[in-house]
Amino acid sequence: MLLYYVTTQVYFLFIHIASIFNTKARLWVNGRKNLLNNIKEVLANNENRIWIHCASLGEFEQGRPVIERLKSLNPELKIVLTFFSPSGFEVRKNYKGADYIFYLPPDSKSNAKRFISLINPQYVIFVKYEFWANYINELNSKKIPLYLISANFRKGQLFFRWYGGFYRDILHKFSYLFVQNESSFDLLKSIEISKVTISGDTRFDRVVDIASQTKEIPLVSLFKNSCKIVIGGSTWSKDNELLIDLINSKALNSTKFIIAPHEVHEKDIEELMDSLKVKSIRFSQANKTNVIDSLVLIIDNIGMLSSLYRYASTAYIGGGFEKGIHNTLEAATFGMPVIFGPNYHRFAEAVELVNLGAAFPVHSSKELNDITIDLFNDEAKLNHLSEIARNYVNNNKGATDIIIDKINHLQASFSN
Repeated sequence: MLLYYVTTQVYFLFIHIASIFNTKARLWVNGRKNLLNNIKEVLANNENRIWIHCASLGEFEQGRPVIERLKSLNPELKIVLTFFSPSGFEVRKNYKGADYIFYLPPDSKSNAKRFISLINPQYVIFVKYEFWANYINELNSKKIPLYLISANFRKGQLFFRWYGGFYRDILHKFSYLFVQNESSFDLLKSIEISKVTISGDTRFDRVVDIASQTKEIPLVSLFKNSCKIVIGGSTWSKDNELLIDLINSKALNSTKFIIAPHEVHEKDIEELMDSLKVKSIRFSQANKTNVIDSLVLIIDNIGMLSSLYRYASTAYIGGGFEKGIHNTLEAATFGMPVIFGPNYHRFAEAVELVNLGAAFPVHSSKELNDITIDLFNDEAKLNHLSEIARNYVNNNKGATDIIIDKINHLQASFSN
């Protein structure tokens, strides 16, 4: 415990130092100023609450189907949603599905004791990661049920090392764990944790929900016309280089391209436009006249991507030349093969799609050109792989139902 305390305090100290010159760190620090007093002021009396915690935006997307199902089943239930990272809180601080949204106060005994006393939750859900010892110990001491959902464990983690006793003890204090796959189940079994269900990944439910709610974008429909579309989703500079080479090669007939960069800074958009040798248009400048004969549509805003996949036949998912690829499931749920850079092995769904033959990692422009040309010249193959991708998503949905049903059953047993 002493080592954990020292490590976390040093970490929090570094964030405070970094806040002097780093915007994200500054948001982290400023968002926690007078936080517990602010929480006390906004909470209403006599409410039934549950607390759901997410590290950041990705974990929120996994928790979101559970949040929204809980709210639909129990409208009177008040949901307290917390984030560790500014990249989650700042994006979702106005999310309507939760009643209260806060940063998580830094993990300490005093913060944990006061925070949990203030919100007084019926039970708590942590999403995927986040194992804050003081919060977990305080919940355990108060006998407040604590669940972990969409968890994914790996053999090299501290829990499974010979010297990881402290962290194994943390896991044993969860009331129940919902894991994504059998390997995680087996790892927990190896350290004598048996209150576990293989529920799958709630992100499948999320992308299916997104796909069912997308609406037509008239300008994009005009742009597409009768052409096939290759879409680049959440692309970075290296991803754009490969796509630009493919576009400028003019190797694909009757094909248009949509590029939705991960960041939409004006300088980056201008550089992207200047590098294209075919007619291109920014979405913000598109109209019914100029969009029809453009071959490339550049999305210069944030928030449209999940609705754009419905127009595509193949998707190139960005991030594979950076720390890791972005969301492949949002594209796969619409039924299309996906392509991405080489850094994909940490993402189970990407690995599984590759194994199924519906996803293709690439290292170079030539590989991207060869794969897309092969797919677009073989209609039967493209349709077959599209069906594999769609079925993969549909066959893996349902985690939310498993989690909700089990939690309701457990809560009923705890109250008896």
